[in-house]
Amino acid sequence: MTTLRTPGPTIGVVGGGQLGRMLAEAAAPLGVEVVVLDPTPDCPAALVARDQIVAGFDDEAGIRELAARADVLTFEIELADQEVMKRVSEDTGTPVHPKPSTLETIHDKLVQKRELEDAGVPVPPFRAVEDADDVRDAIDDYGAPVMLKARTGGYDGRGNVPVESKADAEDALESVAGPAMVESFVDFEREVSVIAVKGDDEVATFPIGENIHEEEILRETVVPARSSDAVTERAHAVARDVLEVMDGRGVYGIELFETSGARSAPDDSSGRSPRESEGEILLNEIAPRPHNSGHWTIEGARSSQFEQHARAVLGWPLGSTELRSPTAMTNLLGDVDEEQSAQLEDIDEILETPGAALHWYGKRQARPLRKMGHVTLTAGEENESVEELLERARELEDAVTFRP
Repeated sequence: MTTLRTPGPTIGVVGGGQLGRMLAEAAAPLGVEVVVLDPTPDCPAALVARDQIVAGFDDEAGIRELAARADVLTFEIELADQEVMKRVSEDTGTPVHPKPSTLETIHDKLVQKRELEDAGVPVPPFRAVEDADDVRDAIDDYGAPVMLKARTGGYDGRGNVPVESKADAEDALESVAGPAMVESFVDFEREVSVIAVKGDDEVATFPIGENIHEEEILRETVVPARSSDAVTERAHAVARDVLEVMDGRGVYGIELFETSGARSAPDDSSGRSPRESEGEILLNEIAPRPHNSGHWTIEGARSSQFEQHARAVLGWPLGSTELRSPTAMTNLLGDVDEEQSAQLEDIDEILETPGAALHWYGKRQARPLRKMGHVTLTAGEENESVEELLERARELEDAVTFRP
C-alpha cells in the first residue's frame, strides 16, 4: 500500500532542462520533491524544483550528493553517464530508474537497433559505417537518400543527417563527427509516437500522436493521429514490445514510422478497383524519459507523461492515460539568426484563446531553433477536425515572435 507523508519522497534528476522543470511541476501536487543536477546555474528546472546541484552530467561527486538527498534517481537527458550512475547506485543503495543498463543501450543507437531487432521489434535496415565508402556502399544497397545517424550524443533529431547522394557522403560524416550508422530511408505516411510507461508491475500507453518534423526537429504533435484503428493497435503493440527490452521503470518516448500502404493490382476477373493495404509500423528511435512529443498530455490526457514518470520511478500505481480532448502541440523555437536574450512577444492571443496553454521554459538565451517553450490547444468544439485544430495551433504559434 502506498503511503504519503510530509515531507514526501524526493526524486533526484540528472538534468535540469525543460523536462526536469515540467517533472517538478507535476510532482509537486503529489507531495513529491525534486532536486536536479545540471551544469548550468539557474537552469530551467531550478525555478520550480526544491534545489539544484550545479555539476556536470558525469560528475561523480555531484551525483553522489544527489543520491544522498533522493529516494530514487532518474534522468531527463541521455547525456547522463550510465557508468557513474550505476556505481553511485550500487554504493549508496539509491535505485536508478530507468536502469543504467537501459541508458547504456540507448546511448549507442547501433547497439539499440541491434538489441531491438534481436527482440523482434520491426526496424528499418541499418548498418554501421566507418568511412565515406561505407556510406556509399549503403546507398548502393538501400538506394538514395539514406539517413546517417551519430551513434552517440544525438537526441531530439540532432546528429541525424540525410545523405542525398554519394557525393555528399564525406561532408555528412564530417558533420556527424564521430561513430556513425546508416539507416535506409523509410517511405512513411506519417511519423507517430507512443508515450509508454513501465511501472512496478504494470504498463500503460497514451494515445498515439502524429508528429510533424522540419530539419529533423519536432515542430508539432497532434492527437489522435490520423491513422487507422489497425495501425494504431499495431503501434501500441510495438511500443509494448519495446518496453519488454527496456529495463527499469519510467516513461519512454517511442518514435515510429507509419509506412505507406502498398497498392494492390486490380482484380480483372471481378472488375474491382485496386485496394490500399494498411501501412506497417517501424521503430525509429527511443528516448528513456519523457519526450517532446508527449507534452500534449499535460492538458490533453487524464494524467501527464510527467506525473506518470514520477509515479513510475517511485513504484507507485500509474494514472489514467485516457485522452481528455483532441489536442495539438506546437513548439516555440528560437526564430533568431544568432544567440540573443530570450524575450517572447505578442503572447496575448495565446493567453486569450480558450483551450490554449502557454509553456515557457525559462531559458535565458534564445538560439536558432532552440526549444524555448510550447503551446497546446485542445479542441474547442466536439466536431472540430484534427486539421482545423492543427491550423488554429499554428496560427497561435505564428502570432508570437522573439525580439532582441
